[in-house]
Amino acid sequence: MTSMHVSLSEAMKSWVEGQVGSGQYHNASEYIRDLIRRDQDGQERLRVLRAHLAEGEADIAAGRFDELRSPKDVKETFARIKRAPR
Repeated sequence: MTSMHVSLSEAMKSWVEGQVGSGQYHNASEYIRDLIRRDQDGQERLRVLRAHLAEGEADIAAGRFDELRSPKDVKETFARIKRAPR
């Protein structure tokens, strides 16, 4: 494993030390690695969300949508979505 040195404000350093001191992490490196993994996961989720939004926008532009006129329409549509295979 390679190493990297970073500079932190005193407040950030205290925060990291507090996280390690809580017992959830063995050391500062483990905490930072966890933060990076969470950020990577968040970035991937954001990428997928943006792709779905673009797909939805394209569907709307092409006229591929159902107009929901009542709460019953909304409820039935969400029930159909839940039942659909993923």
